[in-house]
This record gives sequence, C-alpha cells and structure tokens, in this order.
Amino acid sequence: MQAIDTLTPCPCGNDAGYARCCGPLHEGAIAPSAEILMRSRYSAYVMKREDYLLATWHPSTRPASLKLAAQQPSPTWLGLDVKRHEENGEHAIVEFIARLRYGGGKAQRMHEISSFVREQGCWYYLDGRFPEG
Repeated sequence: MQAIDTLTPCPCGNDAGYARCCGPLHEGAIAPSAEILMRSRYSAYVMKREDYLLATWHPSTRPASLKLAAQQPSPTWLGLDVKRHEENGEHAIVEFIARLRYGGGKAQRMHEISSFVREQGCWYYLDGRFPEG
C-alpha cells in the first residue's frame, strides 16, 4: 500500500484532500453515489489498495485477485477525468478517462464506461467496457 500526504489533493482530483475525500471510503464509509465510488476506486488503484478494490467489486464479477503488487512495471497514475455519470434506480454508469504511464514509457489514456449496481444501500462496481475511438 502506498503512503499519501493527506494535505495534498486527493488522487481522484478533489482539492479537499485524501483525508476528507477517498480516505473515509477506504476505511469503510459508504459511497453515496456510483461516481464517488468510482473516484475512490481510482484512488485505490493509485495507492495499491487491492483490498478496497475487491471489496467494492460485485461478487458476481469480482476476480479472486488483482495482483497489483506484482505489476512490473507498476503504473504511475497521472489523473482522472469523469465524463458522465448516470443513475437509474439501483443501476448506474460512470464514464471516465484515466491517464497513466508504465515505467518511463509514454503516457496512456484508459477510457472506460463502468457499470455499477446498488445493493442494500452500497454501490458495487460490476464491469466496464472500452468504447471505440
């Protein structure tokens, strides 16, 4: 798990800082929306919080492990841009672009449209698709 300065902006981009943004969610608070859950999951990738990523992944699609600690080279996460957030009852879609770099390589963009479901008041990541173009 990576340490983070709690006085700097949150990895998800919120100027309030990690301790007031994604930190409470990583320690067990409930995300009030799918977008906030997605932002906290981005921060968890930045901080290599595999425990949080798996706990917020719906059991029907959750892998046994993500093996984040074994990634070589490990990605450097450069930023997050949420493009769209739509909720329809207990289902939601969040479209985002995450920027990352592997090793000393060129920066890359990961464009995903993620699906979420809310069960017993908690949002869970279901799956994602990568749009063309």
